[in-house]
Amino acid sequence: MFKRILVPTDASEYSIRALKKAIELAKLTGAELYLMHVAYSPQALMGYTLNYGITTTHEDMLNFGRAALDATLGAVDAGDVTVNTIVEVGHPAGKILEQIEKDSIDCVVIGSHGYGPITGSVLGSVSQRIVQKAPCPVLLVK
Repeated sequence: MFKRILVPTDASEYSIRALKKAIELAKLTGAELYLMHVAYSPQALMGYTLNYGITTTHEDMLNFGRAALDATLGAVDAGDVTVNTIVEVGHPAGKILEQIEKDSIDCVVIGSHGYGPITGSVLGSVSQRIVQKAPCPVLLVK
């Protein structure tokens, strides 16, 4: 059925729920998981200094991404399911869609909301774009 399941995460409660569901699905199908965090910061991508003299580097963003992956993985027990981790810097929806193609992902399991500017009030903008544009099935987890 599924061989490769992608789980985008921002370490939010919804992302952790999505990972738990993805683990259940992977155990049923024998799939391996790809846990992905995309660190989005226009300032880091453009390489200029933020207000107050704070500079965010590409390496800082990668470190933030690794911390988000660690936080998500630390909240679950994956058991014997293979979990590959991916950290990218860029626009989350675009990078997730690129990863789907790159790794021939069969299914995406994504939380319905994340740590966006309007958390909890509407379907997350990243999850909404993935549902609309992904070439594979998408399981949206509440």
